[in-house]
Amino acid sequence: MNQEFTVLKECLQTAGKIAKRHLGKVGFDLKAKANLVTKADVACQKAILKIIQKNFPQHDFLAEEDGLKNSGSAYKWIIDPIDGTTNFAHGMPHFSVSVALAYKNDIILGGVYDVCMDEMFLARKGKGATLNGKKIRVSSVKKLENALLVTGFPYVRENRMEELLNRFENFILSCHDIRRLGSAALDMCWVAAGRFDGYWEDCLNPWDIAAGKLILEEAGGKVTDYSGKKWTKPETFGRQTLASNGKIHREMFDIIKKGSCGGRNGVPPMKERV
Repeated sequence: MNQEFTVLKECLQTAGKIAKRHLGKVGFDLKAKANLVTKADVACQKAILKIIQKNFPQHDFLAEEDGLKNSGSAYKWIIDPIDGTTNFAHGMPHFSVSVALAYKNDIILGGVYDVCMDEMFLARKGKGATLNGKKIRVSSVKKLENALLVTGFPYVRENRMEELLNRFENFILSCHDIRRLGSAALDMCWVAAGRFDGYWEDCLNPWDIAAGKLILEEAGGKVTDYSGKKWTKPETFGRQTLASNGKIHREMFDIIKKGSCGGRNGVPPMKERV
């Protein structure tokens, strides 16, 4: 995996430079209500795919901006060129580049690059997680009442506001406090680094969360859906995301159970986050 790991870091660094050059200098288009795309998203994804296809032309990929190759390869790269596009489009310096590599439905490499803070989170399956080369671990907080949580809201929310706000209320009355920062990939990584203790959100896509999942788990954390089950196929990652340091997972799960997620089989349609 040494070559793949080198390519992963090159993808993150190259896309990060492109994104930073464009920060505060591009407008945006709407893919749907509140769902933005910028020229920088497209340019970053193009650069990432060029690097991957040069080094591993046989590999498949799943990328946010209409990027899909599904030839049946056991290897699949899962790419979010800019996670936190709403922040980016408004000039807010909190966004990331997220790239993961799956082998037969198992995420084996993950990287998330916080461009503006120059923080690179990396993980290899079974090898732990790092931040700028130093090992990271989840927090030691054992009770939800002492926990700082983070969350996000789906783009499609008009008919779900009561449910979403009820869940938020249940959490904020049970924990120390809650933040909402706008990059699912960084939310996961900040739980991995112990800056947050837990995270929940639904209606995400695989590219938002695949790399962060591995980083968080390799840092000692836990990731499940809202029923407490572990994720299986990468294509379904993010539909329901309950992530924590592991110690408060049960308490968070109990809060989630108080409300229904709605949709078929309790899973809402998959949409990206704001």
